[in-house]
Amino acid sequence: MKKIIPFIFGLLTIPAFAQTIGLQSFATGFSSPVEIAHPANDARLFVVQQGGLIRIVNANGTVNTTPFINLSTVIVSGGERGLLGLAFHPNYATNGYFYVNYTRAGDGATVIARYTVSSDPNVADASSGTVLLTVAQPFSNHNGGSIKFGPDGYLYIGMGDGGSGGDPGNRAQNINDNLGKMLRIDVDSASPYGIPPTNPYVGVAGNDEIWAIGLRNPWKFSFNRLNGDLWIADVGQNAIEEVNKTANPLPNTGLNFGWRCYEGNVAYDNSGGCPTYANTVAPISVYTHGSTGRCSITGGYFYTGTAFPNFTNKYIFADYCTAEIGWIDTLGNITWGYNATGVITTFGEDKDGELYVFNGGSLFKLIDTSLTTDDFSQNGLSLYPNPANDQFFLKNSSAVELSSLKIIDLTGKTIHTQKLTETEVNTINISGVARGIYSVTIETQTGKLFQSKLAVK
Repeated sequence: MKKIIPFIFGLLTIPAFAQTIGLQSFATGFSSPVEIAHPANDARLFVVQQGGLIRIVNANGTVNTTPFINLSTVIVSGGERGLLGLAFHPNYATNGYFYVNYTRAGDGATVIARYTVSSDPNVADASSGTVLLTVAQPFSNHNGGSIKFGPDGYLYIGMGDGGSGGDPGNRAQNINDNLGKMLRIDVDSASPYGIPPTNPYVGVAGNDEIWAIGLRNPWKFSFNRLNGDLWIADVGQNAIEEVNKTANPLPNTGLNFGWRCYEGNVAYDNSGGCPTYANTVAPISVYTHGSTGRCSITGGYFYTGTAFPNFTNKYIFADYCTAEIGWIDTLGNITWGYNATGVITTFGEDKDGELYVFNGGSLFKLIDTSLTTDDFSQNGLSLYPNPANDQFFLKNSSAVELSSLKIIDLTGKTIHTQKLTETEVNTINISGVARGIYSVTIETQTGKLFQSKLAVK
């Protein structure tokens, strides 16, 4: 049986280590944070605490004293149970609906419920709860957690296989059981919910809510906010962790991600009528636990922000057991980029696609620490003076055809942009820029990016 860890869930490996990811402190004082979400185009971050509170972090890093909602009286918390997921309706700005995933007090069943914000945008109406869906849980672990609205407007629900170890009930392959699945429901067409007509088991054998089968514990999944691709980090059993990518438009053919027949890309338990491996969805990337101490994935996000170009085209995730942060490139290769202490429980993204992570009870923003002058000097570029006061100069000794310059602070906010019109030396006025350390990104006429650090004194 897989090791049960004090709080949650399993991950990936390759022996490369490049110190390019860094953590910038953003907010502190949280208890067992398990999810970060935000309404569309909303600068606030909503933090889900496993014990039942949802708290608001403002754009400047301050945390509201009054919780957005307190659901501690309706949940059972501890181990892998508790308040686990949050999703805002795509039309939250007008209808005020948000959805939560929790394990219910009394019987530990998974509940998907809808609530409504009150007249105060920072406080929800705790009396407005409407239960949409309930799924019985035979064990206390593998409860899933994440819920997200997909690009099709439907609500996706990641369900673990029901727990214990090795899926003893073979629930993940059972199309008449909602455990071990990715469910998809329509929260707008009926009450308490409707079934998308394109769900694969509509009108045939199998539960109508099921969109995909064969998952062990997809407690963290996410959509690429720009193109709709679905990334699922599915926790392995004893040896292998996996990440699955499904490109948008998402298929409606009844995908099978393989568990318990396969753990990652290796056979696990072929009893009970398993498909061939070729008839399952192969993960984009896997890793073995080995002797590294890695054992449980904390799934993250495909980076869609603009502040850190080195993160472009990378899916960023972490290992819960080792607190290492890594990324997967477009070929499925894994690179480990940061080794934190403690545990990493969840990732989140803001409205601009910049990424955040909880390391213990503190919220950090992911930043790129590899902003050196190497690319600048190798291409004949230099900044001087550095540190600077009211202005600095960009020298272009090799006559590279430059286009523009951005100055970005450590929170990822672009604070200055300027077209580069001079061939050899451009003057950059920073008289209104506060003292601190910044990233300077230079873009060429062909779209190539160069980065350096700038100190303002």
